[in-house]
Amino acid sequence: MINYIWAFLILVSIVVSAFTGRIDQVANAAIKSSNEAITMVLTLCGAMCLWSGLMKIAEEGNLVKVLSKLLYPVTKRLFREIPQKSQAMGYIVMNIVANILGMGNAATPLGIKAMEELDKLNGKSARASCAMCTFVVLNTASIQLIPANMIALRMQAGSSNPSEIIVPVWITSFITLISVLLCAKIHEKMDS
Repeated sequence: MINYIWAFLILVSIVVSAFTGRIDQVANAAIKSSNEAITMVLTLCGAMCLWSGLMKIAEEGNLVKVLSKLLYPVTKRLFREIPQKSQAMGYIVMNIVANILGMGNAATPLGIKAMEELDKLNGKSARASCAMCTFVVLNTASIQLIPANMIALRMQAGSSNPSEIIVPVWITSFITLISVLLCAKIHEKMDS
């Protein structure tokens, strides 16, 4: 369905640009966007390869087990149906740590791996498990110690003190995280 919507929007854009005499701008934008897309894909692939390799090293070096033990009190309550020593829990913990440290490029491949492992534990069902839903909201509304992207944007905009947003970001992130986790747990109770 979404493919039809995109195709319709693209077709309408081309027709309107042809009638308004701006077809050359559409062609230039298409070429520029495709170049930017390729650059972005290569950058993301490189970052994902790097962080996937580092994750494998951390896994082999027992770093995952150490971090799992540190986060055990939290993960035990959030993901009750997942065995604490499973690969899924290892990926979840590493994803949480990557998000807290503000390493979004590291969190992405870890999140994908965590979801793959959660899907295996769910029996590859067409319906998401409660753990999968909790992980999605936890991953989406994570807390960052240093919101590097926002600080960089404020620096580019000429802010005299770009890092002054750190404490408000912590407060709003914490409130958001608690809110979405409560919603996920309420949904879990209603679902069971």
